Amino acid sequence: MDMITRRRFLTASGVVAAGALAAGGSAYALRDILATAGDREPGRILVLVTLYGGNDGLNTVIPYADPAYAAARPGLAYEPGQVLALEDGVGLNPGLKGLHTLYGEQRLAVVRGVGYPKPDRSHFRSMDIWQTAAPQRPGTTGWLGRWLDTAGGDPRLAISFEPVLPPLLAGATSAGATVPGGALTLPKGVTKPVLDGFGTAAAGESPAQARAAACFADLVRVQGLMTDVAAEAGEDDDAAGQATATGGQAPPLDQQLALVARCVEAGAATRVYSVSLGGFDLHADEKTAQEALLTRLDRPLAAFVQRMAGTEAGRDVVVAVYSEFGRRVRANASDGTDHGTASDVLLLGAGIQGGLYGEAPSLTDLDDGDLRYTVDFRDVYAMLLADVLGAEPQRILDGWRSRLTFS
Repeated sequence: MDMITRRRFLTASGVVAAGALAAGGSAYALRDILATAGDREPGRILVLVTLYGGNDGLNTVIPYADPAYAAARPGLAYEPGQVLALEDGVGLNPGLKGLHTLYGEQRLAVVRGVGYPKPDRSHFRSMDIWQTAAPQRPGTTGWLGRWLDTAGGDPRLAISFEPVLPPLLAGATSAGATVPGGALTLPKGVTKPVLDGFGTAAAGESPAQARAAACFADLVRVQGLMTDVAAEAGEDDDAAGQATATGGQAPPLDQQLALVARCVEAGAATRVYSVSLGGFDLHADEKTAQEALLTRLDRPLAAFVQRMAGTEAGRDVVVAVYSEFGRRVRANASDGTDHGTASDVLLLGAGIQGGLYGEAPSLTDLDDGDLRYTVDFRDVYAMLLADVLGAEPQRILDGWRSRLTFS
């Protein structure tokens, strides 16, 4: 398996040097985000879920009725009876039961055949293209970083619950913020009173010491929230402590989304949240592994969407799920798939009209063994910018004029 970390991706990408660092991307504590409660301007909220590694779209949104699907993947294809049927001979992977329910409630939109001209099969270059929205040339700013430039530049408007600021949040003059989470490991013999003491300000201490204590206390609170989430979910130890194969040491997705939910429900000013799940670069023995990963996407994502539907603030949330590319149509000799091109984007939440969108790519009319894209990903971005963030897509997407519509 090609194990790729986000740090490797960031090192290989020109965006992090030219954008995030130059723009002053920095880390904030959770309490800094919650302190903006009540300051949010009217408007919707975007939650972007990145699936690092290149998720296999054909085994996610499955064209089970097309005989070319089973013919190309004799050991990897799902039987029609295993698929969670949607319509028109298309269904979801068995690991996506929660999203299947949301589709039945017309709350999940599946955009098929999403890609860009002259696709690149490199993880680094393709993710760079998706995050900068610049297919023709290497980009130096992220598409949501450019939105942040136009929205006042406050880093707290666009935050990531990942360890490193993703390039998509790096603008030309500003950058979003990271709110790190993860495990807090302590030496043996450290008791709770001692732990609490680290986060308690003391009389006469310097401002730097007081700030350090406040940051430690915030880390303890975040760790406590994550522990509670894992316990409520009945999460096993392996899942709770898993480092994502392609996304670095990000906390599990349910914990990232729990932090997003807390900020949204508190009325934080943040308009964009970035979370991620890695491990999708499955060149061998893909079927079982991908289904398990999709289950780890499905459960927290469906629960998050249901939770957001229950509050006024939550009903402003739109979720978009994407990966840097899909996989090749034909399975390889190891019952896996190699790097491909077009795939699916999933959209959920306020103002999203459920259903299938975009023309399904042909499984026989291929481009060197790969799917031909039918929807440019900038059409999806233009819709999110205009309809969710109230921005001008042409200004942010280098003059791009078309957009996805739900009709």
